[in-house]
Amino acid sequence: MAQRKQAAVTSSVSAAAIAVIGLAGLLGSYRINLTPSEPLGLWQIVPLDRSPGVDDLVFICPPDTAAMHEARARGYLRSGLCPGHLAPLIKSVVAVAGQRVEIANEVTVDGRLVRASTVAEKDGEGRPLTRFSGGVVPGGEVFLHSAFAGSFDSRYFGPVPTSGILGLAREVLTYAP
Repeated sequence: MAQRKQAAVTSSVSAAAIAVIGLAGLLGSYRINLTPSEPLGLWQIVPLDRSPGVDDLVFICPPDTAAMHEARARGYLRSGLCPGHLAPLIKSVVAVAGQRVEIANEVTVDGRLVRASTVAEKDGEGRPLTRFSGGVVPGGEVFLHSAFAGSFDSRYFGPVPTSGILGLAREVLTYAP
């Protein structure tokens, strides 16, 4: 009997915690990350009151393009509240307007190697991946990266508009599996 009561209390506390986290996400600038590109858990979107810079970790809405919808259909992106019903991404800015990005087996920015930037030829299902051809990041855009090997980032879709940046990403309650 005591074990049932303890299990019921544990379940109730867990359900309440999940509800509070979910409510915080709906009412505030909090989001739950369920993808391995960054640690899993609760994150806060912190307003960005300046232009994005290299090494900024940002929440960004992916552009509403055919390539992003294909990525969603393949399971690379989740559904969410961004345009095109896509979820925001958490990625690091590795290049800003005017910087040259080259894509080979790895990514370089202005001749410097980006850490953990190996470019995959195929996804986890064996489907071919199209890589970004490289070039100078246009004005009003950024090049995004995640050190997670399976990340879908600018290595594949290229630079994205800074207008999609929701703010800086700050860990609140996270864990890396």
